[in-house]
Amino acid sequence: MRFADLFRARDVNRIASLRLVARQAVEGLTAGRHRSPHKGSSVEFKEHRPYVPGDELRNIDWKAFGKSDRLYIREFEEETSLRCMLLVDQSGSMAYRGDRAISLTRNANPSAATGAWWEGTKQEYAAGLASALAYLLLSSQDSVGLITFDSKLRDYVPPRTLPSHLQVLLTMMAQDRRGGETDLGTVLRQASVKLPRRGLVVLISDGFGDVESLGRSLALLRASRQDIIFLQVLDPDETDFPFQERIEFRDLEIDNQSEIIDGRQIRDRYLESLQRHNAMIASACRRHRVDHLMITTDQPLVETLARFVVMRQSGGVSSTMGISSTVRASS
Repeated sequence: MRFADLFRARDVNRIASLRLVARQAVEGLTAGRHRSPHKGSSVEFKEHRPYVPGDELRNIDWKAFGKSDRLYIREFEEETSLRCMLLVDQSGSMAYRGDRAISLTRNANPSAATGAWWEGTKQEYAAGLASALAYLLLSSQDSVGLITFDSKLRDYVPPRTLPSHLQVLLTMMAQDRRGGETDLGTVLRQASVKLPRRGLVVLISDGFGDVESLGRSLALLRASRQDIIFLQVLDPDETDFPFQERIEFRDLEIDNQSEIIDGRQIRDRYLESLQRHNAMIASACRRHRVDHLMITTDQPLVETLARFVVMRQSGGVSSTMGISSTVRASS
C-alpha cells in the first residue's frame, strides 16, 4: 500500500506543509529544528554561566569580561532532529465500525481519506493518522518508528529518517492483526525499554482499559523525559450510543461472547460510565503533562491533523477538542 493510495493529492500537499514541533527538548541523531538537551556550539545563544577551571578558553565571552571584570562562558543550544515512536493499538475493540463512519468514507467528501485500505474502523482510522504523522515527520527529516500492540507488543520498527522508511511503516500497519483485550499501562511499560532516548511518543488507541495502570505508565515515560501525545480514537456510536431497540452486542475482544440488550434501557447508564471513564483519562493526562486529544472516526482525518498541529504549536492540546468522552459500546 502506497501513501498516495490513502490520501488525495491535495491532502498529501497539506500534510507536507504542516510542522509538528516537540514541546520539550528531544534527542536525535542529526542536526535539525528541535531543541536538544545538550549544550553545544550552534547558532542560537542560550545563556551565560560563570567560568570554572577546566572550561575551554575559547568559550569565554571577553566582551562580558570587559564590562564586568568577571569570566563568563557563552552557552549555545544545539538543534536536533526529532525522534518519534508511534504506538498503534490493534486490539479487538479497534475493529468496531459504525454506519456513520462508513457513509462518510464512501461519500465524495473532499477532505476525507480515500482508498481501498480506508474502510472506517477505528484501527484503520488510527493507521491513517499514524501514516499521516509519519509522512509529516519524515518529510522534515525526522526519524519515525512504529510499535503495534494488542494484549502485548506485536511489531516493532526502529526509527529511521529515510523517505523509503514510510513504505515499511505503511506495510506494517496495513496488516490485519487485531487481537484480544489490551492493558495500555502494561503495553507502555513494555514499550519503554525500546525508547532509550527521549523524544516524542504518539499513542493512538481507543483508551479502553485500566486507567490507573495507564496513569502509572504515563508517569514512567514522563520520568524518562518523553514528550507524549495520546490520540484517543472513537467511533461516533461510542460517543452518543444511538441504539434505541433490542440489539445483539458481540464482544470484539473475546470470541463467542454476545448479549441481547434494550438500548433505551441502558443508554443513560452507559453515557454516565462513558463520561466517568474519559474524565479519568483526561485527569491522568493533565497530571502527567500529556497532550490528550479525543477524535471520532467521522471527522475528516487531514482536517483533524491540521487542527491538532496548530493547537500543539500554540502551546498545548485540549483534551476536549472535537467531541465529548466515551466508553466502549463495541462489545
